[in-house]
Amino acid sequence: MTRLTAPFLDDPALKQVLAALAAGGAQALIVGGAVRNALLGEPVADVDISTSARPEDTVRLAEAAGLRSVPTGIEHGTVTVIADGRGFEVTSFRRDVETFGRRAVVAYSDRIEDDAHRRDFTMNALYATASGEVLDPVGGLPDLAARRLRFVGNPHARIAEDYLRILRFFRLLAWYGREAELQALAACRELREGLTGISRERIGHEIRKLLDAPDPSRAVALMAEAGVLPLVLPGADAGDLPDLVEVEREYGTGALPCWPRRLALLAPQDAEGALRLSRDEARAQDHIAAALALPAPAAAYRFGRASAAQAVLIRAARGERPAFGWCHDLARGAAAQFPLTARDLMPELSGPALGEALRRAEAAFVESDFTLPRDALLRIALQHEARA
Repeated sequence: MTRLTAPFLDDPALKQVLAALAAGGAQALIVGGAVRNALLGEPVADVDISTSARPEDTVRLAEAAGLRSVPTGIEHGTVTVIADGRGFEVTSFRRDVETFGRRAVVAYSDRIEDDAHRRDFTMNALYATASGEVLDPVGGLPDLAARRLRFVGNPHARIAEDYLRILRFFRLLAWYGREAELQALAACRELREGLTGISRERIGHEIRKLLDAPDPSRAVALMAEAGVLPLVLPGADAGDLPDLVEVEREYGTGALPCWPRRLALLAPQDAEGALRLSRDEARAQDHIAAALALPAPAAAYRFGRASAAQAVLIRAARGERPAFGWCHDLARGAAAQFPLTARDLMPELSGPALGEALRRAEAAFVESDFTLPRDALLRIALQHEARA
């Protein structure tokens, strides 16, 4: 018998919720990512609960134990139970009666096997009791041990229930897998056109999480081979992604987020539209792309230290290693202050001529590595006017 030992099992709030359900005779089990991650020694974020209790019984049992409940997804069998100020999603065992893509007619069940067969991947269909005993209705433990990503049951059927599972497959492969089942890969390739009916917001959510994996390069390469990458990110080129991951390990990335840099390296034709990027996210992509065309100090001056650093790492992945002291160059560029303002050129200049003069002087300031003094910049700004 496999037994889970994880700190969250000693969480008093979790124990309260499980005990409240068990007091009514219901089976109450920890399920999914918490079990998977704990067995892999990975961090556990959220703890979800699966139960044989019907939603109305979950509410009744929670209230009887002095806990508050919120019907956050009661139409899907989910009730959020609040204990010690924290919410735990409690979902009733269900079985599919009929499926229509993402929509399904379901019936509640008393059997863990029925609930397990509704789940996407075998490593996500693992359950644990309050004492840590692991229950494995669909053979997920051997797959987890091998880091093998496999759909529960027929992969074509699982994907047809929700085509976003194609991207979840590659995302989980990037985070937790070493081996992708061949049948699963074939199904992702054959059914990839189903992704055209998925909202760009949902696709963007998955791609962000995939690209944030420690090393997504193999998963992204498999996406490209399966024809999925060009479908969701037209024009993307993942050839340099393994080198970027190596560069990140060599130079360190500090507080810089991974996915914007990796997305900029892929350089899809329309990342903003393809992934429904926010305005700030799209601006960051534009800044990184522009910074790639400039020396590091100039990029830091124009677009900020973070965007310039992202560009330095991307260039390094493409074979252009940064010069010694590049971090100091970025800091110097980001701290540089252009010493002229429009007021300094007035009333001699106004309108378009004023703007052009400031741009000319600022370009000279940057080209001089931020060394030209104010008087020299004034002469450069006014030289065109003097010639006129």
